[in-house]
Amino acid sequence: MSAATGATHIRAALLNDQHQQLHYHNSTPSPSSRHRPSLPPLPHSPTASPRPRRTPIVYPALLSRVAAAFRARITLADRVKDGLTYTAAFDGRQAVDKLAYIIKTTDRNLALLLGRALDAQKWFHAVTYDHRLRDNAGDLYQFRTGVVSPFVSAETVQVHVQGDAARDKALPVRPGSAVTHNSESPSNEPSTESDGKDAAPRESPSPPPAPAGAAAEEEPLPTGVFTLLTDCYSPTCSRDQLCYSITCPRRLEQQARLNMKPQPGLSSGLADTTNEGKKDSEGEGGGPDLEFVEPGQLWIHSVPQEIVNSVSDSEKKRQEAINEVIYTERDFVRDMEYLRDLWLTPLKTSDIIPEARRADFISQVFWNINDIIAVNTRLRDALNKRQKSYAVVDVISDIFLDAVPHFSPFVSYGAHQLYGKFEFEKEKAANPAFAQFVEETERRPESRKLELNGYLTKPTTRLARYPLLLGAVLKHTPDDSPDKENIPKVVTMVREFLAEVNLQTGKAENRFNLLQLDQQLVFRPGEQVDLRLKDEGRELIFKGALKRRTQGDSGELMVFLFDHALLMVKQKSKGEQYKVYRRPIPLELLFIYADDNSSTNGNSTTRPRTAKTLTKRHSSPYPPAIPIKPEGGGKGNFSITFMHLGRKEYQITLWASTYVSQRKWVESIQRQQEIMRERSAFFEMESLSEGFFVGPVNRVTCAAPFSGGRKVVYGTEDGVYFSDLREMNRDPVKVLALTDVVQVDVLDEYGLLVVLSEGQVITFPLDALDPKDPMAGLKRAKRIASHTSYFKAGTCINRTFVCVVKTSPLSSTIKILEPIDQNVRGRSKPTFRKLLQGGNDTLRIFKEFYIPVQSSSIHFLKTKLCVAGVNGFEIIDPETLDTQLLLDPNDEALDFLRRKGDVPKPKPMAIYRIEHEFLLCYDDFAFYINRNGFRSRKEFMVYWEGTPTGFALHYPYILAFEPTFVEIRDVETGSMSQVIQGNNLRLLFADTPPVAHHGYRASYPTYGAPGHPASAHLPYAQSSYGGRQSLQSVQLGYAPPPAAGYPPQYGVPGGRQAGRDEFIMVSDDRVMTLRMAPLGQRQQ
Repeated sequence: MSAATGATHIRAALLNDQHQQLHYHNSTPSPSSRHRPSLPPLPHSPTASPRPRRTPIVYPALLSRVAAAFRARITLADRVKDGLTYTAAFDGRQAVDKLAYIIKTTDRNLALLLGRALDAQKWFHAVTYDHRLRDNAGDLYQFRTGVVSPFVSAETVQVHVQGDAARDKALPVRPGSAVTHNSESPSNEPSTESDGKDAAPRESPSPPPAPAGAAAEEEPLPTGVFTLLTDCYSPTCSRDQLCYSITCPRRLEQQARLNMKPQPGLSSGLADTTNEGKKDSEGEGGGPDLEFVEPGQLWIHSVPQEIVNSVSDSEKKRQEAINEVIYTERDFVRDMEYLRDLWLTPLKTSDIIPEARRADFISQVFWNINDIIAVNTRLRDALNKRQKSYAVVDVISDIFLDAVPHFSPFVSYGAHQLYGKFEFEKEKAANPAFAQFVEETERRPESRKLELNGYLTKPTTRLARYPLLLGAVLKHTPDDSPDKENIPKVVTMVREFLAEVNLQTGKAENRFNLLQLDQQLVFRPGEQVDLRLKDEGRELIFKGALKRRTQGDSGELMVFLFDHALLMVKQKSKGEQYKVYRRPIPLELLFIYADDNSSTNGNSTTRPRTAKTLTKRHSSPYPPAIPIKPEGGGKGNFSITFMHLGRKEYQITLWASTYVSQRKWVESIQRQQEIMRERSAFFEMESLSEGFFVGPVNRVTCAAPFSGGRKVVYGTEDGVYFSDLREMNRDPVKVLALTDVVQVDVLDEYGLLVVLSEGQVITFPLDALDPKDPMAGLKRAKRIASHTSYFKAGTCINRTFVCVVKTSPLSSTIKILEPIDQNVRGRSKPTFRKLLQGGNDTLRIFKEFYIPVQSSSIHFLKTKLCVAGVNGFEIIDPETLDTQLLLDPNDEALDFLRRKGDVPKPKPMAIYRIEHEFLLCYDDFAFYINRNGFRSRKEFMVYWEGTPTGFALHYPYILAFEPTFVEIRDVETGSMSQVIQGNNLRLLFADTPPVAHHGYRASYPTYGAPGHPASAHLPYAQSSYGGRQSLQSVQLGYAPPPAAGYPPQYGVPGGRQAGRDEFIMVSDDRVMTLRMAPLGQRQQ
C-alpha cells in the first residue's frame, strides 16, 4: 500500500467520523459547514453489516498531538546495540508500530514518514546520531534531553523531552516535504493548531495525559502540520469534485474516484518522500553490513586486477572485510582529528568561553579525546603500513593484540560522556556566543551535516564495532591462519572493555542524576537531612509519581526509591526544584501496606498462627501489626501506605495509577529491603518456641538460658516452664505453678533458680523441680524478699551477687545477697525441721543500703555497682557503700543532659565497658565517657531511631530493642548495621558481657549503612544538672583485657557464664534466640 493510499483511508475515516458526530450532536449546520458541502458517508457493501472505521487516536495532521500520544505510549527500556547498553531507548520498529497504531493505518511507509517529521525537529535521535528514523528493530533511538535532570515517572518509563527551540526554528523544509512548520507556513494555509481544529474531528478517545512527573516548563513538543493527513485549505473542496489546488491533499483520492490520471505535480513530490522512506527502511535499515560503500573503498578497486583474479572468492570476502576494518579506522581517526582541529583548538584560542572556566569546560566536554586519538593513530598507522606492504593482507590480529590492551581511554571517556553532554547543553543554552559557534561549525562542510553530539558518541560506538568488523574477518579466515586463533582473543578483550564501559557508564549516569537531585532538593526549615546522595555506591532503584487524596492536599508526589531510603517530594513551580514533602524514610524503618482491593476495612489482616513448637529453626519476628488508616477515605484503588517506624513515625497513603504500578512499587521496595537484610545479616535468629505461649494468661514475660545454654527457663503469668533445646519440637514443660512471674534467672554454679513472682523473690533448687508435678517444687521454695521491684544477678569483686531492689518515687533500698554454697565440706546437714520449712538458706545478705532516688536498673562492673536512676548513673562500692555520681557535673560537654522546665530528663538504661571507656545508653541517645566521668569521643553520638525498652551488647555491636524493631549499631562508629523489624518485640534475656576489647574487631566486620551517621540530629537543649562530688579520685576497678584465647563473648574469670552469650527475645507468641551469624554467612 502506498503512502498516498494510506493517507486517503485515514482521511476518509476522519471525515466519516466527523460527519456522524456532527449529524448526531447537532442537526443545524455549523458556520464552517455552510461554506463547504456536507460529507456523505462512505459506501459499503449492501450485504455486509457496516463496520465502524478505525478512527485515529488523535488528529494525525498536527504533529504536537501525535508527539504527545507517541510519548505517552512508547515504552522505554535499557537496550543493547553492538555490545553497548543505552538507557531509556526504543527501536525503530517499535516507533513505527506505535505511530501506525496512533493514526490507525496499516501503511508502515506513511507511519515512517510521520516519524521522520518528528525527528526532523530533533525531538528524538538515533543513539549514534548518524541516521534518521528507520523501520528496523536493530536501530535504537533516544529522546533528546536538555540540561534539566530527567527525573520522571518510571511507571511509564518515560523521560523528559527537551528540545532546542532555536535550532528547531532554523530547520529548513525540503521542497515537496510532507511537513509544513508553523514559522514557514504560507499565508493562505492554516499555520496554527487552532486553525486546524476546525477541520479536525472530535477526538475519540481523548489522548492520554502527559507522563507523570514531567516538568511544567518542559520545552514544547514538535509543531507543524503533516500535510499528507490534513484537510484541504479550500472551503469548496470535497471528495466528489476535483480541487483546483495542485497541492490539495485529497487530490489523489479525488482523481481515483473520478477515474482521472494523476497530475505530475503532486505525485512527484509524494513519490520522492515515499521512495525516501522505502530507501531508508529497506536499504539502510538492513543493518550495519548493508550500508552503502563507495567504489573507491572496496579492496577490489585498490589492487591490480590480476591479484583479484588470483585469489578465491572466500579470500576476496576476507580482504574486503579487512579493508573495511582499515578504512573505517582511518575514518574514525579523521573524525577525532575533526573534533581536535575544529572544536578544541578554536575554543582554546578564542574568547568564546570565558577564560576562568574555559579549561574546565573543554576538559569536561572533550575529556580524554586526545588520548583516544593517540591510541587509534598508532593503530591506524600500523594497519595502513600493513596494507601498503601487502596487496593481500594475511594477518591483522597481531596488530590488534598489541593495540587493544591500550584501549582503557575508551572506558574513561564512555563513563564521562554524560557529564560532557550536560556541560555542552548548559553552555549552549547560557552562552549566545558559544551557541553561534556551534551552529556555524556544524554547518561547515567538514561536519558532514552531523552535529557535535554525533561525533562525541563515536569513541564508544567505534569500540562496539570492533567485534562486528573482526567477526566478519574471522568468518572468512582459513583454519591455518594465525587470525583464526588470535581474532577471538582480540574480540574477547574488546568485549571486556565494552562490559566495563557499560558498567562505568551506568554508575556515572546514576551518580550524575543523584548529584543533580541533591542540588534540587529543598527541605523544610529544621528538617534538613543528609541523604548522602553523593556517597560512592549510592543508587536510584525506582522512581515514579503517586497521588495524594487528602482534603486540601491533593495532587502528585514524586517518589524516589534509593538503595537506602524512600524520598517523597513535590515539584515546585519553577520545575527545577523539589520540595521534600515528608521526612525521608530509611528502608530499614519502612513498613508498607498495599491494599489488594479485597479488604473491607483499612486495617491489615490478622496473621496466621501455628500451634507447633519450632525448636532450633531459623526464624524471624512477626511483621509489625500497625493499624492502617488510609487517608482520603478511599478503599482499594491501588493505594500504598508508607509507615516510618520509630520515634519519628508517621503514615502516609498514596495512590498508584494502575494495579501494575502498585505491584511494581511494592515489589521494588521489598526486593531492596531483602537485599539490605541479606547484606547486613550480622545477627541471625532461631525459633525456640512458637504458638505455645499464647494469650494474656500464658504470655511469656522473661527467660534465661542455663545448663550451658542447653536449657531455657521461661517465666509467664501462669508459672515457670522449662525447655530442653536438645529435644526438638517438644513444647516447654511447666515446673512451677506460680502467678505473675516477671523475672527469672539461674545461678548454674549453685543450682539455684531465682524467681520474682507477685513482688516476692523466691529461690528453688534446680534438682527439686519436677516436670511431672508443678507443685512439688514449691515445697523447696525459699522466700528471700517481698515487695520487690526487680532483682539483678551478676559478678562483682569476683563474687556472685543477687541485688534485690525495692523502689519508691523518692528512694530505693538495695539488698546485696550472696548465694550459699551448699556443697562446702564440713557444713552440717539440714535438720528435718529446716527441710519442712524449705531447706537451708540459699542467699545471705552481704550488704544493704539506701539511696534517695528511684532506681530503674543495676549494672555490675568489675569492682563497683552502677545504679541507674532518675538523676543518672551512680557508682556504689559494694564493700564500703561509698556513692559517687558517674558523670562529672563540671563537664560542659555533658550540658545536653541538663534539661530545664517540663522537658523529661533522659532515662539512663545501660552501661557497657569498651576497652578503657564506658558506653552510656539512655532512652534517647548513647555516648562515651572516660574513667574520670568526662565525655570522650565527642564526635560520637548515637540518637536512637526508636524508643528502646532494653539493650544488649555483643562487641562490636550494641542492640537496642523497641516494640517494632531491633536497632543494631556499631559501637565504634555509631552507624546503623542492621535493623530487625517485628511486632511486640521484647528483650527477655541479655547477660552482662565482659570487657569488650578492640583487638577482636577484625573478626567482626561492620556494615556501615549509608544514611545513618553517628550524629545526624540536632543536639538536645541545655539545662542545669545537679551533681555530687567529682569521680576523679574514684577507681572503678578496670579489668584487664580478656585472657588470650578467650573471645569477648565467652566467659573469662568474672565474666559471662558459658552458654549465656545469646540474647532471647519474643515477638507475640514466637520466642527466639538472637546470635552472631557465622562469618562465612555474612555478605561483606
